[in-house]
Amino acid sequence: MLHVLYLVHDLSDPAVRRRVIMLQAGGAKVTLAGFRRTVHPETAAVDGLSPIDLGPTKDGKFAQRLVAIAKAALSLRAKLKGIPKPDIIIGRNLEMLALAKRARTLLSADIPVVYECLDIHRLLLGQNRVSKVMRGAERALGRDAALLVTSSPAFLRDYFQRLGQIEAPVMLLHNKVLELTDGPAEMRSHEIAASGRPWTIGWFGALRCRKSLELLAEFTQWMEGRYEVVLRGRPAYSEFPDFDAFVGAEPHIRFEGVYRNPEDLARIYGEVHFSWAIDFFEEGLNSSWLLPNRLYEGCRYGAVPIAMRQTETGRFLADRRMGLLLDEASVSALSSLLADMDAGSYAAARQKILAEDRGTWVCDLRDCQALVDRLKALAGSAAFDPVLQAA
Repeated sequence: MLHVLYLVHDLSDPAVRRRVIMLQAGGAKVTLAGFRRTVHPETAAVDGLSPIDLGPTKDGKFAQRLVAIAKAALSLRAKLKGIPKPDIIIGRNLEMLALAKRARTLLSADIPVVYECLDIHRLLLGQNRVSKVMRGAERALGRDAALLVTSSPAFLRDYFQRLGQIEAPVMLLHNKVLELTDGPAEMRSHEIAASGRPWTIGWFGALRCRKSLELLAEFTQWMEGRYEVVLRGRPAYSEFPDFDAFVGAEPHIRFEGVYRNPEDLARIYGEVHFSWAIDFFEEGLNSSWLLPNRLYEGCRYGAVPIAMRQTETGRFLADRRMGLLLDEASVSALSSLLADMDAGSYAAARQKILAEDRGTWVCDLRDCQALVDRLKALAGSAAFDPVLQAA
């Protein structure tokens, strides 16, 4: 059985749990280690798996994270003591790639290291000295990476390839909904908004975009109750510390707290008509390149996505002639897009999504097995890799 040491930046991140389940479903044994951004280690993040706690970090506090990484590097030998030698080490995000290289040095030089990068942090994208140093560090750390795992073609095209960051083989893993059975999805029939009842937009996941929140607030006020917004997930209080007060003061926006992924997806997307697949958090950069979880989740359960046209998400939807595409981030543009929505136009938009092949939105057991098979091939070839032998 393939043994994977998985090093992560945030043990409470739902996407970490999803990846662990994928690896286990594909037939791998997983040792999970990472930082936490909650008061206590998330030992129940995955049933039956107790992670190795590398200490606390704070969202948006880059200097604090650097100190935490340095401390973890010094304590890593003791933290990993007693675990069997892994066949593969995966570092999720740049700081964990650094610890993955450290772990390989401590455990054995012949272990392949995989770099999993699902977001390009803004500190990597500037032209100042800090950004140049960060990119240089990424190139150095990734020089002998056995595989680069990422989630959007735009990350490859507009960052890794354009800047020559990583030359490793690439595996593209979209942020699809994880479904390990072949049965039909639990689908709720979307009740068409009747006269006097609002259309509902769901914005679920990592809530970190102030511009989206302010736009939706202004839009729902302008529409005088014909539209409402439901928020679910984890607000980034480092980006809007006044989140609770702001939402509480909005008559047509409500926050419903966290949810479990994938267990709650059918229910929460079944309660809304539209999915907000827009993020201006790193506008023109990471936010324009990513294909977010909510794109796949909403479409899987029939919520019509709203996206910006000139983004990777917009191109993805335009290629399939589905979804609602916004040309500019303004109340007038959003009002024009949605003001004339009726039962017929909504049903037509939803039907295009439901007619799409299931594999566009879903990661199934075969995908899990393909991931583990790819990692097994790397582990099997490590003994013959002169770069790893010389490390």
